[in-house]
Amino acid sequence: MRNWVIAAGLGLAAAGAGYWALRPTGGAANDVAYRTTTVDRGQITAAVRATGTLTPMTTVVVGSQLSGQIVEILADYNSQVKAGQIVARLNSDQIKTRRDAAAADLAQARADLIVKRAQLDRAKSGRLKANSTIKDLEAQRDRVTAQLADAKRTFDRQNELFTRKAGSQQSLDSARTQVEVQAATLASTQAQIASATAELDGLDADILLAQGQLQAGEALIAARDAKLKDIMIDLERTDIRSPVEGVVVQRQVDLGQTVAASLSAPVLFQIAQDLRTIDIYANIDEADVGRLKPGQPVSFTVNAYPSRTFEGRVEMVRLGAQTIQNVVTYTGVVRVENHDMALLPGMTANLQVVTEDRDNVLRIANAALRFRPAGQTAGPANAASVAPAAAQGERGGRGGGRAVAALRERIETELQPTAEQKEAIAAVFQERRGGGRQAAAGLSEEERRAAFRAARAELLAKVAAALDPERKAKFEAMMQEGRPTPQQGVPGRVHVLDAGGQPKAVPIMLGPTDGAFTEIASGDLKEGTQVLVGGGPRATAPTEPAPRMRGPRLF
Repeated sequence: MRNWVIAAGLGLAAAGAGYWALRPTGGAANDVAYRTTTVDRGQITAAVRATGTLTPMTTVVVGSQLSGQIVEILADYNSQVKAGQIVARLNSDQIKTRRDAAAADLAQARADLIVKRAQLDRAKSGRLKANSTIKDLEAQRDRVTAQLADAKRTFDRQNELFTRKAGSQQSLDSARTQVEVQAATLASTQAQIASATAELDGLDADILLAQGQLQAGEALIAARDAKLKDIMIDLERTDIRSPVEGVVVQRQVDLGQTVAASLSAPVLFQIAQDLRTIDIYANIDEADVGRLKPGQPVSFTVNAYPSRTFEGRVEMVRLGAQTIQNVVTYTGVVRVENHDMALLPGMTANLQVVTEDRDNVLRIANAALRFRPAGQTAGPANAASVAPAAAQGERGGRGGGRAVAALRERIETELQPTAEQKEAIAAVFQERRGGGRQAAAGLSEEERRAAFRAARAELLAKVAAALDPERKAKFEAMMQEGRPTPQQGVPGRVHVLDAGGQPKAVPIMLGPTDGAFTEIASGDLKEGTQVLVGGGPRATAPTEPAPRMRGPRLF
């Protein structure tokens, strides 16, 4: 028993000594040491994450321009096909019958054309004969004319001799007879010439008629030949061919099925042109679309190969936007080389588009950007999301009042205005609170936003006018937070411990972030600087305001 008592006493003494050595150094119970992190150098890889669907670069829909029954299918799912290869056939019996009939009509038209050409040749031959007859008659006419002239001269001589009593009456009568005979012969010859000329004109008309019939026959042949070619085209279309080289990804027809192409071509096959190069159609949020540029590297995974990462590059961002439930997205096209054919159309890809990749840059943990000491308003995750609190009222939602209250609290905490300035600022906010909703009543969405922007500008101007020059400059700098400056980055703020062990704000300019770290573009922070990420004294709970005294009810 004595040993137990001695052991218990020694244990109590050791516990007391340990408590004395490890007791808190002083202060209240809410005084907790600050947690810090070190500013270092490393890699910053900023990326945009999205989801998309794997889609062939070119998908050709193969249909039928004819109606009919499928009698043969020569391609199935995943079949490799060449350009022009037959993938299916329609029943062609009726079309072949029409082809034979059209071919017979064409042959008949060509035979008729031969007959008409022979008739034309005969008419031309008859014209040549008639023309020769006319020339012979004209020669005869000239001879008879000459003989008539000679007979008249003979008659004149005989008549003169008879008058002189030197000739006989018989010679005179014979000469007169010759004149009359030659005159009659000349009249007969001229009549024959007129008849031959009329016959020649008739033959010319026959030639023109034969030429017209010949042209009509040629036109009929052309029409029947075109009809036959049209039927042959339809017959060719009964063989459904692949227009490109690729692989069949869809087959939507079965053997014996009847397809109807009266209004639109029915879809029979879908052929992906080349799956060795495939595209991803990614849905990019409008907040990230400005960060995507053609040529940026993309890494992605698919559920079929969860342990494998694929690579690609941004091909383009389509300008056409899609709005679904007030959410605006753009379609980004990512080009991927699929040499091993592991990626299949329709797979869902989880993408990470590398927008910026910087190595050995000064960086800081995002937790330091979120930290605010007790008594200050909580800041955003990084300066890229900072916005003047009054600007949130532009949306016209329920958060506008809270945003304005947060702005007022931040002004009082960081600027420490005098009592007169604080009273003037309170009056400005009270005026803003009273007239904001009444001014926006009855306005459209665009008019409401414009009204809130005007009211915000007026509010900030009145607050700045109530401050002295030094605080006004700080206020304007505070309002500039969150407005991006591409040349220098975006403003941010972190805290370090000063010589007295108290948090001190350090303004910095920030570059890209990867979600865990953010690049320090410029500022007073150096590599190895310890910045605050948490801890410190806890903020005391605000005292409950005194209950408002209500006046007596008058009714």
